[in-house]
Amino acid sequence: MSFRAEGNPTGPHVLEADGIRLAFGGRPVLADVYLRVQTGQIVGLLGRNGSGKSVLLQTIFGARAVPDASVRVNGRRAVPAFQVPGLVNYLPQTALAPPHLSMRRAAELLRIDPEKATANFPELRAQLHCRPGEASGGTARLLQVLFLLHADTAFSLFDEPFSGIMPVHVETLADELRRAKRRKGIVLTDHRYAEVLPLCDVVYLLHQGRLLKLEGDLQTALVDYGYLAA
Repeated sequence: MSFRAEGNPTGPHVLEADGIRLAFGGRPVLADVYLRVQTGQIVGLLGRNGSGKSVLLQTIFGARAVPDASVRVNGRRAVPAFQVPGLVNYLPQTALAPPHLSMRRAAELLRIDPEKATANFPELRAQLHCRPGEASGGTARLLQVLFLLHADTAFSLFDEPFSGIMPVHVETLADELRRAKRRKGIVLTDHRYAEVLPLCDVVYLLHQGRLLKLEGDLQTALVDYGYLAA
């Protein structure tokens, strides 16, 4: 039975990840990280380059096996999460669609109507026949973000979704993310914090291996932790 079919009659679906510890070359990268996202939320994940944001998303999704890592949905273990039908999809920093497939065909394989996914971006429809390498990097990236937002999963994980996106499309993409959160939970990481912060219901900062939940004045907190200049 799929995750969507099982449902959760008591309230929003909740995805949690904890016990995540990882070191590279003896250098701790993640230390007992705990992250929580529920449907109806956009969760922002900030941190410097190399702080472990991508590794954390890969671990939650199940693309990277980490001993003792716990990923749960509604309190039930879901490792690897990607094997639970309808639970989660994930956009890495690299291209999602295979290079030999057109963007339209990639959408169809994901069971997504490409016309519906691009309803607010009609100018992109001419690019649907292109393979990922034939469209501009920003256009291919935007299409892949839209496809995953429109896919029938309870959660979506995005690693740098605004990367390469044309400024004229940024505000419309932000609106797409807000609409999508009505039916799913979203975790996104992006260095374009000016675009990310207004979207987020919850913001975490990966700092020295720890995942800190920021509250109050986010700009001041980010300055205090050295993520933003004063």
